[in-house]
Order: sequence, then C-alpha cells, then structure tokens
Amino acid sequence: MNSLYKDSRFRYIILANLASSIGSGITMIAIPWLLVTSDKGNEVFGFVAICMTIINFILTPYLGYLIDKVSRKKMIVSSKVLSLIALILFSGVGFLGMEYELWHYIIIYMIGSLYYTIFYPTMFALNQELFHKNQFKVLNGTMEVQGQLSSMLAGAIASVLLLKWDLHYILLLDVCTYALAIYFFVRIPYVRTRKEKAVSVSTSEAINFMKREPGLFLFLLASSLPFIGVMLTNYLFPVYLADVLEVEGDIYGIQGMVYGLGAVLAGIIVPIAARIWEDEKLVAGTMILFTMAISVMVYLPVGGYLFMMLLIAFGNGGARVARNAFMMERIPNEIIGRVDGLLRAVGLLLRIVLLGVFTGLVSMGEIMLCFMILTVILVVASVFVVVFSRKSLRVAGRQVLKV
Repeated sequence: MNSLYKDSRFRYIILANLASSIGSGITMIAIPWLLVTSDKGNEVFGFVAICMTIINFILTPYLGYLIDKVSRKKMIVSSKVLSLIALILFSGVGFLGMEYELWHYIIIYMIGSLYYTIFYPTMFALNQELFHKNQFKVLNGTMEVQGQLSSMLAGAIASVLLLKWDLHYILLLDVCTYALAIYFFVRIPYVRTRKEKAVSVSTSEAINFMKREPGLFLFLLASSLPFIGVMLTNYLFPVYLADVLEVEGDIYGIQGMVYGLGAVLAGIIVPIAARIWEDEKLVAGTMILFTMAISVMVYLPVGGYLFMMLLIAFGNGGARVARNAFMMERIPNEIIGRVDGLLRAVGLLLRIVLLGVFTGLVSMGEIMLCFMILTVILVVASVFVVVFSRKSLRVAGRQVLKV
C-alpha cells in the first residue's frame, strides 16, 4: 500500500483525475439542466441520451481495439486535448456575446459523453499496465473514493455556479481543469512495454478468449449488473420519489449525498476486506447486498429508502472495486481493452433494451413493475456470480489467464 502511495505515477493519476473529474462533472451537470429547461428540451434530451447510448454501443468494441493497439497515455491525453479545444470554442461563443442555442447544448453533451466513453476504459487499462498486481485492490479502492468525492464536489460546485455564473464561465473553468489534468498526465513516466504482434488481431480475439472461458465471461457480465442497475435507476428513482413517495426535491439531493457516502465507504472497506476474502467472493457478497437492498427499498418509507440507498451504493461500489481488481489480475494486459470493450458493449445493449421497456412502463404508470423486473434480473445475475465464483473460477486459481 505504502509503495503505491509513494509512486509518482499514482499521485499524478489521482491529481489529473481530480482536476478533470471536477471540471467535466460540473459541465455534465450544467448541460443536462440547461437542456431540460430549454423550450422542448426535455424531449430533446431524452432523444439525445438514447442516441448517444446507441453511438457508444457501436463505438465501444472499436475503442477497445484502439486501447490495445496504441499508447494508452497518448490516447487519454489526445482525448483531453480535443475536448479542451472544443470547450474553448464553445466558451468563446459566450464571450463573443452570442446566445447559446439548443444545438450548442446538444453538441457539448455529446462531446462529454464521448469523452467518458473513451476515458474510463482507457484509464482502466493504463492502471493495469502501470501497476503491480499486488497493488490492484488498493488502487481500485482509491480510484473509487476519488471518483465519488470528485462527483460530490462537482455537484456541490455546480449547484452554486448554475445560479451565479453564465455557461461560458463554467466552460472556461472546465477548460482550466482539463489543462491541469493534461499537465499531470504528461508528467506520468510511461514506457509502452507491449509488443506490436500482441495487438495485430481484431476484436474477435476477445470473443475467442471469452469462448474459451465461458465461466469467466458469465461472471464478468453478471457482475456488471449492479452498475447497469444504477444507470437505469438514475431514471427510475426521480420518478419514484415524485410520483410514489410524493416528496420534495430536497430528498433527491439527500439521496445523492447518501449514495456518495456509501460508495466512498465501499472504496475504503473492500480493499481491506480483500486481505481476507478473494475478489470473486467479495463481488458475490456485495452484489447480493445490492440486490437485496434494491428489492425491498420501494416498499419502505423515506427513512428506510435512504438507508437502502446507502447499501445500494456500497454494494455497487464494492462490486466494482472487487470486479476491477479481479479483471486486472486475470485478463492479460494486451487484450484487456478488447475484453473490457466487449463486456461494456453487451452492457450498453442491455441498458438500451431495458431503458426502452422501462420508459414505456413508466408512461403507463407501472413504475413498480419496472423495479420488479430489475429485481428478477439482478437475482438471476447474482445466482450466476455465486455459482461461478464457487466452481468455474476456482479452477483458474490465482493465475493470470493466458491468451
């Protein structure tokens, strides 16, 4: 643990992520708000969100191939530079005295969505490449804490800036944080060690790898369900609070803070628990906790709902920390981008289908049926996680799987 914190590469990564996460987080809170409060913006935002999910689904496998083919550091820096240039241009619109129109908001949102699609899997692969396997658990726990604290700070700052600043000043702040992040990423000592022949194949290599390890594929796919569930409940929870519990908006704000607290606790506790239990057992335990919490929360009053939200956050954050460490230890670095891209693509497809189903059910006033469907899916996924963590994955031992 101490060796990780003393590593200059780790410190630069944390500082870069803090800077860019806060800046981009503020912008990605401000832009949806400005979109939905524009004339007909609510309908437009829903359409844009679905379109971007489909675009990300199409791009994800190819991005996974690029992550394995080119320098991951250059890929991150390049994406940040391009985003910075785009934000400078859009910030200039306001400084020139021009009015922002709906299409400006749409383009900025699309840029932010594409940036996230590139950044997170690339950062995941870069972390695996830079650090030793005995550091993965603490590394992923620290990244979880950093990410949640950045999100909470971005939300707090955005709530103030949306009332005080015009959009071009918010975008300029984002530009400054991106520039700072680029500086820190450039400072990271990095020598690409992978061989070119290891990436001479296409995404089919990831598919073939998963075919040879069906238990591993099912485990990784099923263990991604908590994250997919959280993405879906980002749509369901506001509707549930307003239409079923009939509470004021402050409860939604408190829910966000409670969720952040639960995720931070997961980032701290799970790496400590990993000294005692194996990653797959931690994934199974936190996923069961997530499933139980989400299955009962809709039958509880506001106080119980918020407590279940704490458990949901802990379950999702804990499963993600343990799952990421598990993947880093068992998936070869030369194909991690394509394997991760394949899993993300399947997850995005599932999100698209379920979001379409849930949108239709909510329009008919059947939000409780949405939660029932989600619970059934999570129970099935949890069974896969438990079964394969006890059988198929035990066969693999603690060795990295070979291509």
